[in-house]
Amino acid sequence: MEIVSAAEMREIDRVTTQRFGVRSLTLMENAGTAVADFIRSQNRPAKTIGIICGKGNNGGDGFVVARKLREAGREVQVVLLADPAEVQGDAREMLERLEPRPVMVRSREELSAEKARTAFASALLVDAILGTGFRPPVSGLYAEAIARINAASVPVVAVDIPSGADADQMAAQTGLFTRAHAVVTFTRPRPAHVFGELADGPTVIVPIGSPPEAVSSSLNLNLITPREVLPLIAPRRRDANKGNFGHVLVVGGSLGKAGAAAMAAMAALRVGAGLSTVATAKSVLPTVAAFHAELMTEALAETESGTISLRALEYGRMDALVKGKAVLALGPGISREGETQDFVRTLVARSSLPLLVDADGLNAFEGCSHELYRRRYPLVITPHPGEMARLCGCSVEEILRDRISLARTFAREHQAITVLKGHRTLVADRSAQLWVNTTGNPGMATGGTGDILTGMVAGFMAQNRDRPLEAVLAAVYLHGVAGDIASEKMGEQPMVATDLLAAMPQAFRQVRHAAGDERVVFGETGAQLSAK
Repeated sequence: MEIVSAAEMREIDRVTTQRFGVRSLTLMENAGTAVADFIRSQNRPAKTIGIICGKGNNGGDGFVVARKLREAGREVQVVLLADPAEVQGDAREMLERLEPRPVMVRSREELSAEKARTAFASALLVDAILGTGFRPPVSGLYAEAIARINAASVPVVAVDIPSGADADQMAAQTGLFTRAHAVVTFTRPRPAHVFGELADGPTVIVPIGSPPEAVSSSLNLNLITPREVLPLIAPRRRDANKGNFGHVLVVGGSLGKAGAAAMAAMAALRVGAGLSTVATAKSVLPTVAAFHAELMTEALAETESGTISLRALEYGRMDALVKGKAVLALGPGISREGETQDFVRTLVARSSLPLLVDADGLNAFEGCSHELYRRRYPLVITPHPGEMARLCGCSVEEILRDRISLARTFAREHQAITVLKGHRTLVADRSAQLWVNTTGNPGMATGGTGDILTGMVAGFMAQNRDRPLEAVLAAVYLHGVAGDIASEKMGEQPMVATDLLAAMPQAFRQVRHAAGDERVVFGETGAQLSAK
């Protein structure tokens, strides 16, 4: 799903109306109805609802919300922060359809009057003051109203975007804006919906009538949604066998870090790979083999410290191991021992398999990331910010300040699908298109979850050899969904990486179900708006 700027969203609306014949009044009706439907869907309905409206189209959406909720039998109070004569266009028509008329507030004194105070004291507030076309800072009466909303200890649903927020900002918002518990927006997300930390709860993206042909964006930014994942988790043919789903080879593990390679190999099986083999240092092999009965193992020559030795490349040993494999995942638990790092660089240079490099496999290229360049065979890297900083020769702080640009640049220059992990994991392809993942939670900040992702990516690549990018997107999204399921069951602090393996079956079911919903929902999607 494309992420669009505020200006591009206005153009989408214009094209929808002028080229495709959808009335702008219909778009507003559909938008307000979507917000009302979201409010009605909450398990604990608010007894009273206050809807605070501006004079523009965002206020027009709010008038529709009020009308729809009243038709559904809800007790609603509407405040208009303007003189009715200032309301024009579609918003004016929606105002004229609204009965009874809203409370008019044109000054700070009227904002403090009893009728307005009663509306702001409702059990649920709807922010319909300013939309995504607004540019901060907010001032005057609107600023006073936003401060009043923020002072209320009740849930807040923002229409389109929290009022006062900059829709095009690709970072957490600053300044005065509405502190929303949920956001319902329309057609496509703007950057702030994804990067702005706008809501404590869900952000809901609802189609309201614009056809896909009306959507155009120059940002080269996309949201990963269940619909992108669904084709890769479709039911299998009845006559399928394990040979149809690829054989993953994980090369990694070392003394004390055997679990990393084992978890990666098991994650490949959990997402459907037909076979999974771990090639690891000889003394580590028994530990890996004991992790799960389904894993196959191969012993490699080792150094005195129990890591993979350069001698593992002798006599065609690795050439024999890669034969018949669909993808090579290199790095989980492999260590930073000098000889082992030489092994990694040599194996990457020689490999003709689709290749995924992670963890200490990436650290082997510190200061020589140009050696990762591969034109002929798919390459995927999955660094966290520290590993990315070493590859780029900069600080972690620099990575965090400019994640989007750095991920795109590295992907283009190295012809590598680049997965920059973290909150809002980014996936950049070789043409510098970028996808943003909205699943996952802080409970996943624990050792081993990156190894699970490595295995998931490898597993999907093994099953979809001609679609490496789609495989990566599916793995990244499902990885976060599994983490969210595990967090809901275990709590964030008690979570460990293998909880994601246990959550994988439910994650598949959840994504299949979500792909059938015309809406896209992300954020704290399990939380209901608590009401007085």
